[in-house]
Amino acid sequence: MDAPIAIRDWGRCDYETVWAAMRRFTDTRDADTTDELWRVEHPAVFTLGQAGRHEHVLDRGDIPLVQTDRGGQVTYHGPGQVILYPLLDLRRRRLGARALVTRLEQTVVDWLASRGITAAPRADAPGVYVDDAKIAALGLRVRHGCSYHGLAVNIAMDLSPFQRINPCGYAGMAVTDLASLGVDCSLTNAGEALTDQLLARLSAG
Repeated sequence: MDAPIAIRDWGRCDYETVWAAMRRFTDTRDADTTDELWRVEHPAVFTLGQAGRHEHVLDRGDIPLVQTDRGGQVTYHGPGQVILYPLLDLRRRRLGARALVTRLEQTVVDWLASRGITAAPRADAPGVYVDDAKIAALGLRVRHGCSYHGLAVNIAMDLSPFQRINPCGYAGMAVTDLASLGVDCSLTNAGEALTDQLLARLSAG
């Protein structure tokens, strides 16, 4: 369904502030509320999904750990990562959670292909991978038929914190970013291009 989506840029903002705002938006919206897509970059933080297991956090060190309400296990957010949070009325769009995950994954696959990189999702672990290395992570929450949380794509970041966790619950999982693959792209350009790709995917129904 080609319903309008408002784009909101948060810039760099701490995780808990944005998470609280997502919950508030979702809990106070009604059938006429315009869907929104939030674009943000977080300072360094580990987040643990609703059913996440603390043993997957190997060495938190001085990085904050937030127990959140999305699906999935543990992941890392930090500078140099594009994060897109689709706050959508899934009932209005006639979308299920799995269909939204597929659109998010394909958004990243299509965008990476435009940069000359072959990537694909995996059936056993949500996200997008280049060979065996994860370049994008996904985690959603659906409440009252509406989605929040979303997609994180590694552009040009310090990847070492991923070695201090089992990414998404997988011990030893390799993680990469666009810069490590030899592609130079600013965070702003990446965010805008990923936004355009996702909007096109959502409009296609």
